Amino acid sequence: MTGRPGRTGRGGNQAGAGDLLELVRSGRATTRGALQQATGLSRATVGQRLDRLFRAGWLREGAGGPVGSPLGGRPSITLEFDDEHAVVLAADLDTRHARAALLTLTGELLAEHTGTLVVEDGPEAVLGELGRWFAGLLARSGRGAQEVCGIGLAVPGPVDSDSGRVVQPPIMPGWDGYDIRGRLARAFAEHTGPTSVPVLVDNDANLMAYGEQRAGYPDCSAFALVKVSTGIGAGVVVDGSIYRGIDGGAGDIGHIRVPEGERALCRCGSYGCLAAVASGGAVARRLAEAGVPAASGSDVRELLAAGHPEAVGLAREAGRRVGEVLATVVTLLNPGVLMIAGDLAGTPFLTGVRELLYQRALPRSTAHLEVVTSRLGERAALLGAGALVVEHLYAPERAEERLRALGV
Repeated sequence: MTGRPGRTGRGGNQAGAGDLLELVRSGRATTRGALQQATGLSRATVGQRLDRLFRAGWLREGAGGPVGSPLGGRPSITLEFDDEHAVVLAADLDTRHARAALLTLTGELLAEHTGTLVVEDGPEAVLGELGRWFAGLLARSGRGAQEVCGIGLAVPGPVDSDSGRVVQPPIMPGWDGYDIRGRLARAFAEHTGPTSVPVLVDNDANLMAYGEQRAGYPDCSAFALVKVSTGIGAGVVVDGSIYRGIDGGAGDIGHIRVPEGERALCRCGSYGCLAAVASGGAVARRLAEAGVPAASGSDVRELLAAGHPEAVGLAREAGRRVGEVLATVVTLLNPGVLMIAGDLAGTPFLTGVRELLYQRALPRSTAHLEVVTSRLGERAALLGAGALVVEHLYAPERAEERLRALGV
């Protein structure tokens, strides 16, 4: 926004309360005077807009800032987003386990639960159990269901963001087209009492990328994360927003065909997919064939942590295969950060990625590229899911709708 008088907001209307909230939350304008300057609104109009936000409990006054005039006077009072007026629930589903958390609106962890939850058991059972977990998190933290403003869920499959339904997920049998939002909202109400809470669903790699970019690389305008666990997927954040493609299929690099995999059958039913030869599941199968007990990516992770020589060698080989595909990804996207995450995200795999990536990609594409591993670890998707809920609910247009529903 500019400081020209009469600055209009979304839809041709003057900046509303939601626009002012966004300015405060982003730190671009945190005093009444700065809001007037940014929007062109009068002092009285800014006061009216802020009054709605105060009555909703979304804003609070902070400490006085520095005196703005050389002649002295009272210091300006800063405005702050009040992150204590509500909480967010988030969950991250993997193929055989899940993690759930209760978060503040700024991403602070209040309570957490992890446990076995098998995605192949189907959405009815899995989402019903998540509802029970959520109720337990609220009880442990002493918070009520009415304080929950939204629920975020990360799933290991492509998601149509408009409907929140997974679309032909290779490793989620029985989930295709299922109403995840509706079932999870009902499961939450079943364990906490009648309540209506919005549910947002997205791919786990997308939410990992979103959480990691916001936490560690907020100034990176093109950020890519590759998750290598049971399968392989990528999340891309461009100019601070998740890039999903037209129907949620962006980033599904695990099903790019590679020459080395011509005879390898993928879980999607095709032969030759990258995931069939370089995922945690693929490495686990090769270890099992060699007599090493391993059934999943998490088993491989444990072997790598123990320095098992065969696991180390296979992980490096898998990294090279993924690195060859990533050379094309990096050339296309030109990201500033490429992050490797998931069960295989350790030194052997990363070494293999770098070997082929720098060998195959154009020097210009990698000149300013950082290749790193996850900072947030297993909580990345949880924090990304929580952030997604907050950004959705407090975006200007949605904030205006919610304020009207609150009667303020």
